[in-house]
Amino acid sequence: MAAGTKDPVKNADEVVAFAKEYGVPVAIKAAFGGGGRGMKVAHTIEEIPELFDSATREAVAAFGRGECFVEQYLDKARHVEAQVIADQHGNVIVAGTRDCSLQRRFQKLVEEAPAPFLTDDQRARIHSSAKAICKEAGYYGAGTVEYLVQGDTVSFLEVNTRLQVEHPVTEETAGIDLVLQQFKIANGEHLDLTEDPTPRGHAFEFRINGEDAGRGFLPAPGPVTKFVPPTGPGVRMDSGVETGSVIGGQFDSMLAKLIVTGATRDEALARARRALAEFQVEGLATVIPFHRAIVSDPAFIGDGTGFDVYTKWIETEWDNQVEPFTGGAPLDDEDNLPRQNVVVEVGGRRVEVSLPGQFTLGTGGAPAGPARKKPKARTRGGAHGGAASGDAVTAPMQGTVVKVAVEEGQQVAEGDLIAVLEAMKMENPVNAHKAGTVTGLAVEPGSAITQGTVLAELK
Repeated sequence: MAAGTKDPVKNADEVVAFAKEYGVPVAIKAAFGGGGRGMKVAHTIEEIPELFDSATREAVAAFGRGECFVEQYLDKARHVEAQVIADQHGNVIVAGTRDCSLQRRFQKLVEEAPAPFLTDDQRARIHSSAKAICKEAGYYGAGTVEYLVQGDTVSFLEVNTRLQVEHPVTEETAGIDLVLQQFKIANGEHLDLTEDPTPRGHAFEFRINGEDAGRGFLPAPGPVTKFVPPTGPGVRMDSGVETGSVIGGQFDSMLAKLIVTGATRDEALARARRALAEFQVEGLATVIPFHRAIVSDPAFIGDGTGFDVYTKWIETEWDNQVEPFTGGAPLDDEDNLPRQNVVVEVGGRRVEVSLPGQFTLGTGGAPAGPARKKPKARTRGGAHGGAASGDAVTAPMQGTVVKVAVEEGQQVAEGDLIAVLEAMKMENPVNAHKAGTVTGLAVEPGSAITQGTVLAELK
């Protein structure tokens, strides 16, 4: 397994010392939670202090505690995990494997079961080590043993001692109700199964998040004015929202989970294409356009013997052609937009207000649909940062300022950090779009801002 600390590090200096001993890149990871919150990767020694501070802030915001581990980072690894079930009598089985390599900001977007394109040896090693880890720890209940797989390397990552978001794909392919099994185990009963089940069919889970894939997956809170999920053979929907729901920036960005199952991986992909094409969500940006693109991408489909995705593939290789969300309005005719009714939440009460159409662009207030847009330059999937217009550095999203990295009158270079914004439990840096002198600094830590708010100007 990759080198890592046995205990949480005390400060950024310890992370620097680890990086000097083992080399970069290194991963800084929250000790008391997962889901990508509180995880940052440092590719240089110089950026470690800032990334350590960011990781601890995210960890405190998400889990209430900021302690972090540090470990070597495998830069082109797949994320593969084993779903284990263990009773109080020492019996442990692996209900199945999952591949969760399609991620942004170390948070999963697509999961599938069983994990495809593993060798028999890799699968056997994952099954045997997952059982051994649980037995050695005396663990019982449902849990997930996670690994990074790169070439012939299978490196243990961590154990999540809970059911994870992606557990439905294992339920579909193993024929096991994992929630029911947890209750039985807690009641002291023996496992229903005595050996690892053979997978039946193939399943995908698509996380339906309130994020704008066309703008680097920036968080996009707002009202859900229309929510019509797909149906049909092999389609399962686990949803926490409905038409009329309001998604606030203080919550996680996931609205729903679309689970699609087929007899084979190819059939499951075909069903997923149909289901995603039928899925209707209006009022705010979602990652559905990303999912529609990915299920037809050759890198994800594979060639029958392997595929090309890994945990940073979206941010480094995926050719992002998803258009930024505009609520269905053309980008070049804002002055002639009709007024829009928008549902907002004030003091816990939902109120419908009427706004000029140009005010709702990008906020989710206008109906979603085929938008007439200007051509967009090709970008990588994870590219995002501060919005800029002339001298102004503006907020690319609605959120809260958690850090201001500059002072009035300070000289900055292009790419220097100006501020850090937080929304939907995720931090997003805002960087200088050009060199200049900071003037008109208008925010401070704790400031609540909307998309387009001027943070500062660079003269």
